[in-house]
Amino acid sequence: MTTAADILTSESYGNPYALSHLDALEAEAVHIFREVAGEFERPVILFSGGKDSIVMLHLALKAFWPAQVPFALLHVDTGHNFPEVLEYRDRTVAEHGLRLHVAKVQDFIDDGRLRERPDGLRNPLQTVPLLDGIESNRFDAVFGGGRRDEEKARAKERVFSLRDEFGAWDPRRQRPELWSLYNGRHSPGEHVRVFPLSNWTELDVWQYIERENIELPAIYYAHERDVFKRNGMWLTAGGWGGPKAGETVERRQVRYRTVGDMSCTGAVDSDARTVADVVTEVAASRLTERGATRADDKVSEAAMEDRKREGYF
Repeated sequence: MTTAADILTSESYGNPYALSHLDALEAEAVHIFREVAGEFERPVILFSGGKDSIVMLHLALKAFWPAQVPFALLHVDTGHNFPEVLEYRDRTVAEHGLRLHVAKVQDFIDDGRLRERPDGLRNPLQTVPLLDGIESNRFDAVFGGGRRDEEKARAKERVFSLRDEFGAWDPRRQRPELWSLYNGRHSPGEHVRVFPLSNWTELDVWQYIERENIELPAIYYAHERDVFKRNGMWLTAGGWGGPKAGETVERRQVRYRTVGDMSCTGAVDSDARTVADVVTEVAASRLTERGATRADDKVSEAAMEDRKREGYF
C-alpha cells in the first residue's frame, strides 16, 4: 500500500506523477474517513466552528460526495463561545443538511454535575459533557481536529486513539500504525478517537483553506475588537467574567489563531485581513497557536495531558 509518506518521498525525487504535499495530506485524511465509515457503527465528528473542525468537515464532505456525510456532528458548548462562531456552526449545519448534537456545559452546571471554576475557565469543564454525549448517543468513533504540531501531549497521539470505558487515554495502550493500517478494535464501552489531521501543521491547514477557498468565521482575520490583557494575552471583554478590576479594555486590531471559548482564547495583534496574509504570518511564526493563545494550556506544564487522561481531546 502506498502511504502519504511514500508519496511525499517520491515527490521530493522529482516524480512527475506524485501528488503535491497538500494533495497527499488530503488523500490520507479521506482514506481515514472512509476507513472509519467501514469499521464503526456510530461515528461522530466534533465540530466547533473552529478552523481545524471546518477543514475536517470539508474533507468529510469530499470523502463521501455526492452522497451525504454518514456521520452526525457533536459540539460541546461552554456557554462562553464567540457569537460569530456559533452563527457559522448553525449556518453550516443547515447548508449541508447535517445532524448536530450539542452538549451544553451550562446544563451540567445547572443540575449540579459541574461547578464553575474560580478562574472562570470553562474549557476544562468540557470533559464531562463530552463523555456524556458520547455515551448517551453510543458513539463508537469520535473524529477530532487535533494535530501533532499543536502541543506535546497531542504529539503522542496515534491517528486511531483507543479510549477506555471511562473515556480515559493511556499512552501505553497506543497501537502501532505501520503502513497506514488502522486498528479500530475496541471492547464494549470503549471508543476510539480519530484524528484525520494528525500529520498536518497550522501552515498546512491555512494553505489548504486558501487552495480550497474555504469560508471561515471572520474572527480568524484582522478586525477591530474590545480586548483586555490578562496573563499576557488579549482576551475578549464580555459577560463571561472579564474584565476584572484593574483590567483596562482597549480597542485593538486583532485576529484569532485558534478558537476555544472567550474565557481562555487570546487574540494576537495582526494586520492579516486575507487568507494569503494569514499564510504569510503563520509561516513567519515560531510559536504554535495553542502555545501563544490558550490560557487553559498554561494552567500547568502537563495541563493538556492531564485532561486527555480524563477523557478530553
